[in-house]
Amino acid sequence: MESYREFLRLIVWLAAIAAWPPASALPALAADEFEQPPIDYSRSTPKNSVVRLQGAFEQGKSLGWDAEQGYLPALLHELKISPATQMLVFSKTSLQRDRISPRTPRAIYFNDDVYVGYCVGGETLEVAAADPQLGAVFYTLDQTEGKAPRLERQTHRCLQCHVVADSTPIPGFLVRSLFTSPSGQPILSEGSHRVDHATPIADRWGGWYVTGTHGEQTHLGNQLIRDRKASRPWPNDDGHNVVDLTGRLRTENYLTPHSDIVALLVFEHQTHVHNLIAQANFAARQAMYYEAALNKALGEPEDHRLESTTRRIASAGDKLVAGLLFAGEAPLTHPIVGTSAFTQEFQQAGPRDSQGRSLRDLDLTTRLFKYPCSYLIYSPAFDALHPAMKSYVGQRFRDILAGQGGAEFAHLSPADRQAIAEILYQTKHDLWSSE
Repeated sequence: MESYREFLRLIVWLAAIAAWPPASALPALAADEFEQPPIDYSRSTPKNSVVRLQGAFEQGKSLGWDAEQGYLPALLHELKISPATQMLVFSKTSLQRDRISPRTPRAIYFNDDVYVGYCVGGETLEVAAADPQLGAVFYTLDQTEGKAPRLERQTHRCLQCHVVADSTPIPGFLVRSLFTSPSGQPILSEGSHRVDHATPIADRWGGWYVTGTHGEQTHLGNQLIRDRKASRPWPNDDGHNVVDLTGRLRTENYLTPHSDIVALLVFEHQTHVHNLIAQANFAARQAMYYEAALNKALGEPEDHRLESTTRRIASAGDKLVAGLLFAGEAPLTHPIVGTSAFTQEFQQAGPRDSQGRSLRDLDLTTRLFKYPCSYLIYSPAFDALHPAMKSYVGQRFRDILAGQGGAEFAHLSPADRQAIAEILYQTKHDLWSSE
């Protein structure tokens, strides 16, 4: 019976493809399936804080101009992004690559939903938002004094690099670690690491400045490869436990002199989970959309659930749950201490339970967070998950926190599970009601 359904499914899809214009048929079968219904990425109207700010600009709102950094300070203020989040990347791996070098790194700032990139002397500010329905959405703001500020959405140009092509391709956020020459050119022949919270510390931060202390843990930050013929591994003796970047760049050109190690750790987790949320939402929306079309074509009731729909929701949902609960997180072997106000500011935000506990409480001794459950569970993107996906994720959370998670979640001790469950019950109660 199932093979017969698969045969009919193929017939239905062939008929659907034949009905599409030739120019749009191939993308639906390739990595940009998200450009077709139900996502319609480039044709859909985003709904995020960047869009709301642009709406204010269109109503006449002005944006302050700074003689040194242009619109950057005012834009961060409007988006509620702290300068303490500053991270500096010196590899030439972004839109304004000609402006980037070890002496003039690109600065990145972020809050829970928006990222802003700044290059010294750059023509534009680069902005990316985690949109609840569209995943990563990209914008630029011209750095031209006297010109009315406009956050211009970018699609094709940014998607050349920012498609995360996993099981469900999405427009996403990419954080990479790679070896870099003294000019800032990536040494691509040596490979690279796509970084998330599971990446070993030893493989992180190639091409990035890193300020903070981390004991005997090694990493690839603050390193320029001057002699490519030297034996591997290339030494990074002067790149560890750096607390002052003076001498490496002109820190006065930036809002702060830091590229904080704790901000980097949080940023890497956050971008990873933003991608997982988008993949889960896309997977559920696409699966339900295709199911509705197939049920109609096959004469099934509208609420008939296909096995393929259940499998796709479970696959993406399991990955999201694993990311939210830090499955596979790379351990810390020595305490981490940043150099900026980021650690203090980050922990002050977000809800707390009756015992004063928060999912933003940092550990920084053996792991990133004291309670290993992502604070992005409070995000608009998580709240906007398709109901079928949200129900699945909620049930998985309840099972895992009840001790039924299996080996993948063995890192959660009984005390961890109890604390997370209690915090969520008080601060995210709808997770318990997403039956």
